[in-house]
Amino acid sequence: MFKRTIRKIVAQRLQEYPAVAILGPRQCGKTTLAKTFASRYFDLEQEADQLRLDIEWESIAQSDELTILDEAQEEPGIFARLRGAIDEDRKRNGRFLLSGSVSPSLTKHVSESLAGRIALVELSPLNLMEIESKHENRLWLKGGYPDGGVIKPSAFGDWQRNYLELLAQRDLPRWGLPARPAVTLKLMKMLAALHGNLTNTAQLAGSMGLDAKTINSYLDFLEGAYLIRRLPPYSANIKKRLVKSPKMYWRDSGLLHALLNIATKEQLQNQPWVGVSWEGFVVEQIERELNARGIAHDLYHFRTSDQYEIDLVVDFGAERWSLEIKLTTNPNSSDYARLCKTSDLIGASKRFLISKATKPSLSKQGGMCSLRDFLDLLQSIK
Repeated sequence: MFKRTIRKIVAQRLQEYPAVAILGPRQCGKTTLAKTFASRYFDLEQEADQLRLDIEWESIAQSDELTILDEAQEEPGIFARLRGAIDEDRKRNGRFLLSGSVSPSLTKHVSESLAGRIALVELSPLNLMEIESKHENRLWLKGGYPDGGVIKPSAFGDWQRNYLELLAQRDLPRWGLPARPAVTLKLMKMLAALHGNLTNTAQLAGSMGLDAKTINSYLDFLEGAYLIRRLPPYSANIKKRLVKSPKMYWRDSGLLHALLNIATKEQLQNQPWVGVSWEGFVVEQIERELNARGIAHDLYHFRTSDQYEIDLVVDFGAERWSLEIKLTTNPNSSDYARLCKTSDLIGASKRFLISKATKPSLSKQGGMCSLRDFLDLLQSIK
């Protein structure tokens, strides 16, 4: 079993709150992680467990033992019960551990019934720091879902297509997405082709034969299901004219590659868009590591109309870092110099050029390094 970095954050939140919810996409390992904390477990997708929970509720509410409620969004009535049990003894923490896939109903019930009583922790598919370094290219090609190829490489491709088919056919409609499954799958394929590009909702709507408002609502659902990430533009008070559209990435590179019918490392490396695939992979790995370590941050991209660009701006509040992402084993010093010039526009305190280089060149102001070197550096942030 993989050692999940975020486990430490979950344990810490259980000491601080009566309830903790582990949120994330289906099949990313939420149940496996939750079961490492306790043995009293209820799968609320199963009617038998719903009935057993109802029968045992009084003893559970009085018990000091941690109770796991898996796929909590499937039993909406549980949230009012949780609020009542928690409010009877607000000083007692670490009582309930929920897991669930994001849906409008889950978000609504948590905000209405458990505000101030529950901590939310996001679990992503496996990240680079949770696997052996020799499998970095496998993780990039096949993605981080445990059953999608990381453990059993031959599963890649069929597993991802079945996963997306099930989301389109069952989960997304059940969570409220009004689109027909065929429309959802068509939109997914179109978004795969737009990976790493600015989001042009009007153009996308025209290609789909829908209006922009509808497309935006569909994108909200896909983002809420942890499938895509829309990276907002960084706003800076400078004289240059800024590009204000978000960039769109598929969060899991394996899902992206399956949608684009990529089966091998060689096929991936021969694609003209391989650079933006790598860029999205790096962005997601950085986000996962920051979340797993509980580091408060915001992510942006930055671009001016005259082509000054920063692939990723990481804003920690007190300072901000700028990152250029290059798929090369021999980064060019002129690329780093241009990054530094652009970084001055937004007052970035550190600047990094992340590539496939094996030997880092770092200073207090940043430098050039590999993705793993950069993730190691994040561990030093308090």
